[in-house]
Amino acid sequence: MTKSSVIFSIVNQKGGVGKTTSAINLACAFAQRSKKVLLIDMDPQGNASTGLGISYDQRQNTIYETLINECKIEDAIIKTNVRNLDIVTSTVDLSAVEVEIATCNNREFLLKNSISKITNKYDYIFIDCPPSLGLLTINTLCATDYILIPMQCEFFSLEGLSHLLTTLELVKNNLNEELKIAGIMLTMHDRRNKLTEAVESDVRSYIGEKVFKNIVPRNIRLSEAPSHGVAGLIYDPKCKGSVAYQKLATEIINKKYNNVSRETINNEIYEAKRN
Repeated sequence: MTKSSVIFSIVNQKGGVGKTTSAINLACAFAQRSKKVLLIDMDPQGNASTGLGISYDQRQNTIYETLINECKIEDAIIKTNVRNLDIVTSTVDLSAVEVEIATCNNREFLLKNSISKITNKYDYIFIDCPPSLGLLTINTLCATDYILIPMQCEFFSLEGLSHLLTTLELVKNNLNEELKIAGIMLTMHDRRNKLTEAVESDVRSYIGEKVFKNIVPRNIRLSEAPSHGVAGLIYDPKCKGSVAYQKLATEIINKKYNNVSRETINNEIYEAKRN
């Protein structure tokens, strides 16, 4: 049977919730487990590309050129300094792509069509989304199997989660019926803050098993790592943040997401929103 990548997208319309940090470190953690991994940077800020040490001079072919059909996605893949981890980079040019593809037929499926040509080359594909719910994110959701939602433990995050779940339900019902929530990752967690504990309790009550058990704490070493062009797991593998991402990666892998033998599509997004 032909191998097929499992595709995860890290999605949240709010900025500053650890989305790119999660994308980089989870991709690295999976690669360290001898999995062949591709990270696609779908954010015009290009932070995932910078965070893995890819200079602007190296970004000749990016996801932008791929989406506007100026190059094949195979030609946009760059090897990183992490064994088994490749990346398709991004630059600020990507911010103009929504206007350029607005009149294209099947514009929501441009990324999916590109990825379909390389799914036999990777075990896992991670996609770092922009902090918005525009056409770039819609393209990502249409190409995705499972959604990973990083969520900071604060009050406004609960409101943002409700909006995001509504969007996911719409995409599932109209564009990608196989879309599922893999889980919600609690990030930037500070146990000294009583509000943090209250929000965590509320989220676990509402979403239940969709919230991962392992939590990513606030950690200065994770924040420092991008300035050195490496994942936190490489910069300081023993810091609390790196250990948390390793445990989170193990938790995700143990769920044994598998695209080769799919189970019947369920209504996880609907149930999460309803609860």
